[in-house]
Amino acid sequence: MHDLSLWALLGALVGLIALSAFFSGSETGMMALNRYRLRHLHDQGHRGARRATKLLERPDRLIGLILLGNNFANILASSIATVIALRVWGEAGIAVAAGVLTVVILIFAEVAPKTVAALKPERFAFPASVILLPLLKVLHPAVFAINWVANGLLRLLGVSQDDANERDRLSPEELRTVVNEAGARISRKHREMLTGILDLEHVTVEDIMIPRSEINAIDLEDSEREIVEHIVHSQHTRVPVYRNDIDAVEGMLHLRKVLPAAQRGELNKEALVAACDEPYFVPIGNPLSTQLFEFQGRGERVALAVDEYGNLEGLVTIEDILEEIVGEFTTDPADHTTDIHPQEDGSYLIDGSATLRELNRNMGWELPIEGPKTLNGVILEYLEAIPEPGTSLLVAGYPVEIVQTTGNAVKTAKIKPDLRRPVAPVSED
Repeated sequence: MHDLSLWALLGALVGLIALSAFFSGSETGMMALNRYRLRHLHDQGHRGARRATKLLERPDRLIGLILLGNNFANILASSIATVIALRVWGEAGIAVAAGVLTVVILIFAEVAPKTVAALKPERFAFPASVILLPLLKVLHPAVFAINWVANGLLRLLGVSQDDANERDRLSPEELRTVVNEAGARISRKHREMLTGILDLEHVTVEDIMIPRSEINAIDLEDSEREIVEHIVHSQHTRVPVYRNDIDAVEGMLHLRKVLPAAQRGELNKEALVAACDEPYFVPIGNPLSTQLFEFQGRGERVALAVDEYGNLEGLVTIEDILEEIVGEFTTDPADHTTDIHPQEDGSYLIDGSATLRELNRNMGWELPIEGPKTLNGVILEYLEAIPEPGTSLLVAGYPVEIVQTTGNAVKTAKIKPDLRRPVAPVSED
């Protein structure tokens, strides 16, 4: 080294700094690659993605190779800088060379290349893989030896290579964040569908079921004329059939089976009961994700929801679950339900039996869904009494006015969403 000219040493020093920058940028670029986009490009046959994927199969070997090359370049650069300093300034220049070299390496071989690689990982990592992959084969013995010792120490600390596979696995909450941050890459409707699927795990049958009081059912104690009228004018295709008490459900009737006979006036109660299918009961606490698969496995579309005591609480259909994913099967947010009545002043008359999830989904509101399921329930919980008509209150910042009460429940309430007041966030202190 002492036989080389000063210019040759300076050239070698610049080359080593460039080499150090290459290894530093390669490390950041490889680690910053989006794993899901990388897999997508790999499946499409992208050569750079395939090389990068092969390198990332064993991140310990990749890091070992990069650090081996980076440290070799930095140490050799330090030695050459020392020789140059001795020639130019003598022994006094060693300290100067150390300081200058530290700044130069920090800026040009660390910060700058790593910043570029972090911002544009694919542009840095894919070309770098052309060099890194064959270099790994050439230096495999040295890399293997270094990693064998390093991995042995890591195993003593309880760290395994299997942990690298866990890093790429996302929890439902993390996946939800990925979907929401996709922005324009995924349309708003598709984002809503994906988050709806993720929400199925946290929503139960009780949250979306038709309440017991609103179930459209046939009572065998009614006259045959009333039953026929019910069948002909029913808006549903499957209805429960009971005798006197809706808790005593005898079966589920598909109206298609008996509608022709009903229209001809040939239907009787015996034939109606014979056409019923066995009722399908499900717990009200079933998550929708579970219930959807149960519907699929059993080939059912309608189920009766019961509580822990076996009492009938409501009715759920597969369409109700699908609406949690794709939204209501309508273009008008207020016309699909008789629970919501828009007024000319921008307010809405809401039936007390309307569920909070229904209101949030259809109207885009943010009513609380933790606790009571219906508007009547949340009003009674807030007031702790049966309110008089004209009583006003705020529910999650929404002005609510009691319009009509019946017995022990709120029948109708008026909500003015345009006058909503912001709700202050709850402090965690």
